[in-house]
Amino acid sequence: MIKRPKLSWSDLRQARVGVWGLGREGMANLRKLRSMGVEPVLVDDKPDPDSVDGQPVLATDDGGHVALEACDVVVKTPGISRYRADVSALGERGIPVVGGLGLWMQEAPRDQVVCVTGTKGKSSVVSIAGQLLNGLGYRCMVGGNIGAPPYDPEADPGPWDYWAIEVSSYQATDLASSPPVVAVTSLNPDHLPWHGGGVEQYYRDKLSLCSQPGAELTIANGDSDLIRDRVGLLGPRVEWVHANDEPGATWMESLGLLGTHNRRNALIARRCLAALGVPEAADDAALGRAAAGYRPLQSRLQVIGDVAGVTFVDDSLSTNVLPTLAALDSFPDRRVALIVGGQDRGIDYQPLASGVRARRAPTHVLTLPDSGPRISAAFESAGFADITDCPDLDAAVAAGFTWGRPDGIVLLSPAAPSFGHFRDYRDRAEAFARAMRACAGA
Repeated sequence: MIKRPKLSWSDLRQARVGVWGLGREGMANLRKLRSMGVEPVLVDDKPDPDSVDGQPVLATDDGGHVALEACDVVVKTPGISRYRADVSALGERGIPVVGGLGLWMQEAPRDQVVCVTGTKGKSSVVSIAGQLLNGLGYRCMVGGNIGAPPYDPEADPGPWDYWAIEVSSYQATDLASSPPVVAVTSLNPDHLPWHGGGVEQYYRDKLSLCSQPGAELTIANGDSDLIRDRVGLLGPRVEWVHANDEPGATWMESLGLLGTHNRRNALIARRCLAALGVPEAADDAALGRAAAGYRPLQSRLQVIGDVAGVTFVDDSLSTNVLPTLAALDSFPDRRVALIVGGQDRGIDYQPLASGVRARRAPTHVLTLPDSGPRISAAFESAGFADITDCPDLDAAVAAGFTWGRPDGIVLLSPAAPSFGHFRDYRDRAEAFARAMRACAGA
């Protein structure tokens, strides 16, 4: 069982602290400690650079772990798995290993906080909730796994009326307490190596947000069998949200979002506001006005252009099967050239193949390395033959454009991470846009 020390940032003022991991959140941890007058030991698995403001950064396996053993508390970055032997070794020596978000949550005004988790959809829900709250005249910080950590001294200090916090499965294991209101958007296998390799452990870790001390209500996607089958992990009380709730409602049209799944995300956001006690949550007209001006998140089912009647849609952030199926469901009657593939994490692509095969409209699948061959094999075993293996993204976009003319869609929804071929999903999205412009030039 994971140990969840009930420590806050204030508890670290007189402690010997180690900061383990210096990515985005790790640097926020460092800034927070320095703002408190604490100079921590700095450790990273692969230091780059090897110093910060003149202070050396030790490599974990080259003196770093030994330095952490001399600390009273270690604040780790979420990317370092709690299931690693070197993390467990610190706990066995009586050294608490904590995360920045968990430290913040211990002192946060939790009645004004909503935490949202899920394999996919959590970023959309917190951004919609933030849009609605700010549009209604409140001040809401959108942070956590999206945006800035809420404790980062470089973040806007507020004052805030509410916080909408995205919580990853990694961060969920750092929380020794939860706010009264949490939400769960979806479940699908992901990040299995971090969670010890087991899908059920991943689900338990992610859903642990729902049952830590303080949790009272979980607002959950009622269309997900995987979530409904795990109702016992959803805390003391559950409210289910379905995509077909509120038939005829038009308040969410101002959000400009595509897809049934995004309609459900908007409904989950509204239910979160109601649970927080926001009176305008019951007013469709007020919500419609508040939704105006919403900017959809980058690379989440984002239309980026039209070339010779072919629409190009960037869904680069879709890194597993669930969001790719949702993206396809957004275009039930359109011909779609679907570009899939990337870093191979061993994901089962059979459900994607079955979903594509069941579509009414024609679909042409174009695969990318490294997972392309496994995707092709899954589609072929499902009896789907309209598939082409491509050497790179440029070739896939060109082939999709040719097939999609005159009125189809070229959809980049890769169901795989970008690493190994691109820096991140943004880099992949930019390459997709360049390839679209090349089609226009041709």
